[in-house]
Amino acid sequence: MDRSARSADTPPPDRRCVLKLAAATALAGLGAHGPAFAATAPRLGWAAAWDGEAGAEIGVVAPQGAAALRVQARLAVPTRAHGLWAEAGGRSVLAVARRPGDWLVRWQPDGRRAPQWQWAEPGRAFNGHVIAAAGGTRLYTTETDLETGASWIGVRDARSLEKLDEWPTHGIDAHELLLDDDDTGGHDAPSLWVANGGVPTRPETGRQKLNLDRMDSSLVRLDARSGALRGQWRLDDRRLSLRHMAWRDTPAAGARTQRVLGIALQAEHDDPAARQAAPVLALFDGERLRTFDGGAPAGASDAAGLAGYGGDIAATADGWAVSCPRVNGVALYAPDGRARGVAPLPNACALAVVDGVCWAAGQTEAMPLNAAPGRERRRLQHTAPLRLDNHWVGLAPTA
Repeated sequence: MDRSARSADTPPPDRRCVLKLAAATALAGLGAHGPAFAATAPRLGWAAAWDGEAGAEIGVVAPQGAAALRVQARLAVPTRAHGLWAEAGGRSVLAVARRPGDWLVRWQPDGRRAPQWQWAEPGRAFNGHVIAAAGGTRLYTTETDLETGASWIGVRDARSLEKLDEWPTHGIDAHELLLDDDDTGGHDAPSLWVANGGVPTRPETGRQKLNLDRMDSSLVRLDARSGALRGQWRLDDRRLSLRHMAWRDTPAAGARTQRVLGIALQAEHDDPAARQAAPVLALFDGERLRTFDGGAPAGASDAAGLAGYGGDIAATADGWAVSCPRVNGVALYAPDGRARGVAPLPNACALAVVDGVCWAAGQTEAMPLNAAPGRERRRLQHTAPLRLDNHWVGLAPTA
């Protein structure tokens, strides 16, 4: 399908202008952020996306002093970014456009190499997430066929970023994807897990949601080498969209551990009250996919709920964390899904675990999530006007 069919409110950028702008941004920051970043790699830092004064950017932020969060490197991007992936070795970051997007970039914050851009193939749009296969030879991206609305996994060469193959996700509105090298299912190849959000849209109307009575959200397991379907699961409530995922290894009987998949949910009910009270967490234990109720922000009644919107999810040392920007907090859960309260944080969304600590980013500050709400935390205030976006990824120090 021709790119002219894209939504009028998300027109394809002029690529020559984008590349010139990105190159200028990288060169302008080389003296201040390039070699300095490489020479003084932060003990703790994150690759993140944000809406800055100059527009959409990706970059690296790290603590400065005891209570500040400073931008160490930045790159202008054509449109709003969504998911990020820190590649093995810690020197490069992959970022992909928010759905329906048309760009993917590999960026080295130290400025030693120019950004490497890849544009979506005709008739395809990126759905906001990219991951690397074990061994680093292939990348996987979630994508949508702009003509049919069906979702696909783009299998890409890790060096060139060019597409090698594509596999159906057996659904629509595919969002985050994760790898699992655990072979407890008796397979001899790793699995690729995909969250099909199930919300119908059309290219001519962009992100506008259509025909929600036909929603079909599902969790899909694919063979990570061939794309063959290994399993598909759905929730009883078809108006709950599966969006973001995280793995957690939970102690089981004996010395065994059980790998559980946590999934952040976004409700699409017509009834505002049902949407407000909808759960934001589902867990999959290998057999059952089920939801768990959350708490309510401090000062609100239990009936207030979490606005039915889970922005991001992380597995913590104490269980699960699901960010809920619409109620300005992070919902905390025990490993078995029992609600443990809500940690307040204005516009909380991005979550990432670094050195065993789960950090949550809000509109003006970031904080570590402790074992229970109300305990003292060391918050980091943004030193520049940034509105951190949906996700960030930890950049733990390397040996």
